[in-house]
Amino acid sequence: MAEMEKKTVNAMGDVCPVPLVKAKNAIAELAGSGKVEVLVDNEIAVQNLEKMAQQKGYGFLVKEKKEKEYHVEFTVSETEPAETEEKTVCLVPAAKKTKLVVLSADHMGEGAEELGKILMKSFLYALTQQDELPDTILCYNGGAKLTCEGSESLEDLKDLAARGVEILTCGTCLNFYGITEKLQVGSVTNMYDIVERMSSADRVIKP
Repeated sequence: MAEMEKKTVNAMGDVCPVPLVKAKNAIAELAGSGKVEVLVDNEIAVQNLEKMAQQKGYGFLVKEKKEKEYHVEFTVSETEPAETEEKTVCLVPAAKKTKLVVLSADHMGEGAEELGKILMKSFLYALTQQDELPDTILCYNGGAKLTCEGSESLEDLKDLAARGVEILTCGTCLNFYGITEKLQVGSVTNMYDIVERMSSADRVIKP
Protein backbone atom coordinates (compact mmCIF):
# COMPACT_ATOMS: atom_id res chain seq x y z
CA MET A 1 0.00 0.00 0.00
CA ALA A 2 1.40 3.39 -0.98
CA GLU A 3 2.33 5.67 1.88
CA MET A 4 -0.20 8.44 2.46
CA GLU A 5 1.02 11.86 1.35
CA LYS A 6 1.61 14.30 4.20
CA LYS A 7 2.12 18.06 4.14
CA THR A 8 3.13 20.34 7.02
CA VAL A 9 2.06 23.97 7.17
CA ASN A 10 3.62 26.50 9.54
CA ALA A 11 1.00 29.02 10.62
CA MET A 12 2.68 30.03 13.89
CA GLY A 13 2.09 33.73 14.53
CA ASP A 14 -0.50 33.99 11.75
CA VAL A 15 -3.81 35.66 12.53
CA CYS A 16 -7.25 34.69 11.28
CA PRO A 17 -8.00 33.77 8.53
CA VAL A 18 -4.42 32.94 7.40
CA PRO A 19 -4.18 29.50 9.15
CA LEU A 20 -7.45 28.45 7.50
CA VAL A 21 -6.34 29.64 4.08
CA LYS A 22 -2.98 27.87 4.39
CA ALA A 23 -4.70 24.64 5.45
CA LYS A 24 -7.20 24.81 2.57
CA ASN A 25 -4.40 25.39 0.05
CA ALA A 26 -2.35 22.47 1.39
CA ILE A 27 -5.38 20.16 1.29
CA ALA A 28 -6.07 21.22 -2.29
CA GLU A 29 -2.50 20.24 -3.23
CA LEU A 30 -2.93 16.66 -1.97
CA ALA A 31 -3.14 13.97 -4.62
CA GLY A 32 -6.65 12.91 -3.65
CA SER A 33 -6.09 11.78 -0.08
CA GLY A 34 -3.49 12.38 2.59
CA LYS A 35 -2.68 14.24 5.77
CA VAL A 36 -2.07 17.93 6.40
CA GLU A 37 -0.45 19.09 9.64
CA VAL A 38 -0.92 22.73 10.60
CA LEU A 39 1.21 24.37 13.31
CA VAL A 40 -0.56 27.19 15.18
CA ASP A 41 0.05 29.09 18.41
CA ASN A 42 -3.41 29.76 19.86
CA GLU A 43 -6.62 27.93 20.78
CA ILE A 44 -8.82 30.18 18.62
CA ALA A 45 -6.96 28.98 15.50
CA VAL A 46 -7.42 25.38 16.67
CA GLN A 47 -11.18 25.94 17.08
CA ASN A 48 -11.43 27.52 13.62
CA LEU A 49 -9.56 24.62 12.02
CA GLU A 50 -11.72 22.09 13.85
CA LYS A 51 -14.86 23.82 12.59
CA MET A 52 -13.55 23.58 9.01
CA ALA A 53 -12.81 19.86 9.51
CA GLN A 54 -16.36 19.27 10.73
CA GLN A 55 -17.85 21.18 7.79
CA LYS A 56 -15.74 19.31 5.22
CA GLY A 57 -15.85 15.88 6.84
CA TYR A 58 -12.08 15.58 7.40
CA GLY A 59 -10.48 13.52 10.16
CA PHE A 60 -9.18 15.84 12.88
CA LEU A 61 -6.55 15.44 15.59
CA VAL A 62 -4.84 18.09 17.72
CA LYS A 63 -1.76 17.76 19.94
CA GLU A 64 -0.38 20.46 22.23
CA LYS A 65 3.38 20.01 21.87
CA LYS A 66 4.21 22.76 24.35
CA GLU A 67 2.70 26.01 25.60
CA LYS A 68 1.31 27.99 22.67
CA GLU A 69 2.26 25.37 20.10
CA TYR A 70 -0.45 23.14 18.67
CA HIS A 71 -0.11 20.57 15.90
CA VAL A 72 -3.43 20.15 14.09
CA GLU A 73 -3.71 17.20 11.72
CA PHE A 74 -6.32 16.77 9.00
CA THR A 75 -6.90 13.38 7.38
CA VAL A 76 -8.44 13.70 3.93
CA SER A 77 -9.96 10.63 2.27
CA GLU A 78 -10.74 10.34 -1.41
CA THR A 79 -14.11 8.67 -1.87
CA GLU A 80 -15.59 7.65 -5.17
CA PRO A 81 -19.38 8.06 -5.63
CA ALA A 82 -21.20 4.76 -6.04
CA GLU A 83 -22.20 3.99 -9.63
CA THR A 84 -25.85 3.36 -10.36
CA GLU A 85 -27.48 1.88 -13.43
CA GLU A 86 -30.30 4.39 -13.48
CA LYS A 87 -30.08 8.07 -12.93
CA THR A 88 -32.58 9.31 -10.38
CA VAL A 89 -33.89 12.81 -10.85
CA CYS A 90 -35.25 14.54 -7.75
CA LEU A 91 -37.16 17.75 -7.50
CA VAL A 92 -35.15 20.27 -5.48
CA PRO A 93 -37.07 22.87 -3.49
CA ALA A 94 -36.20 26.51 -4.01
CA ALA A 95 -33.29 27.58 -1.84
CA LYS A 96 -34.30 29.42 1.32
CA LYS A 97 -33.31 33.07 1.26
CA THR A 98 -30.89 33.88 4.04
CA LYS A 99 -31.00 36.97 6.24
CA LEU A 100 -27.92 38.06 8.13
CA VAL A 101 -27.59 40.66 10.90
CA VAL A 102 -24.13 42.16 11.37
CA LEU A 103 -23.18 43.80 14.68
CA SER A 104 -19.82 45.55 14.45
CA ALA A 105 -20.18 47.66 17.60
CA ASP A 106 -21.92 47.52 20.97
CA HIS A 107 -23.82 50.71 20.09
CA MET A 108 -26.02 51.80 17.18
CA GLY A 109 -25.30 54.76 14.93
CA GLU A 110 -22.96 57.72 15.33
CA GLY A 111 -23.10 60.48 17.96
CA ALA A 112 -23.56 59.98 21.68
CA GLU A 113 -22.27 56.53 22.60
CA GLU A 114 -24.59 56.28 25.60
CA LEU A 115 -27.57 56.85 23.32
CA GLY A 116 -26.11 54.39 20.82
CA LYS A 117 -26.02 51.64 23.45
CA ILE A 118 -29.66 52.31 24.36
CA LEU A 119 -30.58 52.11 20.66
CA MET A 120 -28.69 48.84 20.20
CA LYS A 121 -30.46 47.30 23.19
CA SER A 122 -33.80 48.42 21.72
CA PHE A 123 -32.84 47.07 18.28
CA LEU A 124 -32.04 43.60 19.60
CA TYR A 125 -35.21 43.50 21.69
CA ALA A 126 -37.24 44.57 18.64
CA LEU A 127 -35.52 41.80 16.66
CA THR A 128 -36.93 39.22 19.10
CA GLN A 129 -40.43 40.50 18.35
CA GLN A 130 -40.24 40.03 14.58
CA ASP A 131 -42.28 37.32 12.84
CA GLU A 132 -39.34 36.58 10.55
CA LEU A 133 -36.10 36.12 12.46
CA PRO A 134 -32.63 36.34 10.89
CA ASP A 135 -30.79 33.11 10.14
CA THR A 136 -27.52 34.33 11.61
CA ILE A 137 -26.15 37.18 13.71
CA LEU A 138 -22.47 37.97 13.21
CA CYS A 139 -20.64 39.91 15.94
CA TYR A 140 -17.19 41.39 15.44
CA ASN A 141 -15.00 44.24 16.72
CA GLY A 142 -16.97 46.03 19.48
CA GLY A 143 -20.00 43.91 18.63
CA ALA A 144 -18.22 40.97 20.24
CA LYS A 145 -18.97 42.51 23.63
CA LEU A 146 -22.72 42.01 23.07
CA THR A 147 -22.45 38.22 23.37
CA CYS A 148 -20.35 38.30 26.54
CA GLU A 149 -20.91 38.49 30.26
CA GLY A 150 -22.12 41.95 31.28
CA SER A 151 -23.97 42.69 28.04
CA GLU A 152 -27.38 44.28 28.58
CA SER A 153 -28.62 42.48 25.45
CA LEU A 154 -27.55 39.01 26.58
CA GLU A 155 -31.05 37.77 27.43
CA ASP A 156 -32.43 38.91 24.06
CA LEU A 157 -29.58 37.18 22.23
CA LYS A 158 -30.12 34.00 24.26
CA ASP A 159 -33.81 34.17 23.36
CA LEU A 160 -32.93 34.44 19.66
CA ALA A 161 -30.45 31.55 19.93
CA ALA A 162 -33.09 29.37 21.62
CA ARG A 163 -35.41 30.08 18.67
CA GLY A 164 -32.89 28.86 16.14
CA VAL A 165 -30.88 31.97 15.26
CA GLU A 166 -27.19 31.14 14.82
CA ILE A 167 -25.05 33.61 16.76
CA LEU A 168 -21.37 33.79 15.87
CA THR A 169 -18.66 35.97 17.42
CA CYS A 170 -15.24 36.71 15.93
CA GLY A 171 -12.57 34.82 17.89
CA THR A 172 -9.84 37.33 17.05
CA CYS A 173 -12.03 40.12 18.46
CA LEU A 174 -12.77 38.22 21.67
CA ASN A 175 -9.05 37.63 22.10
CA PHE A 176 -8.18 41.28 21.39
CA TYR A 177 -10.59 42.57 24.05
CA GLY A 178 -9.56 39.82 26.51
CA ILE A 179 -13.09 38.47 26.84
CA THR A 180 -12.76 35.02 25.25
CA GLU A 181 -13.70 33.29 28.50
CA LYS A 182 -16.72 35.57 28.97
CA LEU A 183 -18.63 34.44 25.87
CA GLN A 184 -22.17 33.54 27.02
CA VAL A 185 -24.15 32.82 23.86
CA GLY A 186 -23.46 31.29 20.46
CA SER A 187 -20.08 30.12 19.26
CA VAL A 188 -16.76 31.45 17.98
CA THR A 189 -16.12 32.09 14.28
CA ASN A 190 -13.33 33.46 12.11
CA MET A 191 -12.88 36.09 9.41
CA TYR A 192 -12.90 33.55 6.58
CA ASP A 193 -16.32 32.31 7.69
CA ILE A 194 -17.58 35.87 8.21
CA VAL A 195 -16.63 36.85 4.66
CA GLU A 196 -18.23 33.69 3.21
CA ARG A 197 -21.49 34.25 5.07
CA MET A 198 -21.73 37.94 4.21
CA SER A 199 -20.97 37.19 0.55
CA SER A 200 -23.61 34.47 0.25
CA ALA A 201 -26.44 36.09 2.26
CA ASP A 202 -29.48 37.37 0.38
CA ARG A 203 -29.94 40.22 2.85
CA VAL A 204 -27.44 41.80 5.21
CA ILE A 205 -28.78 44.10 7.94
CA LYS A 206 -26.29 46.34 9.75
CA PRO A 207 -27.81 48.65 12.37
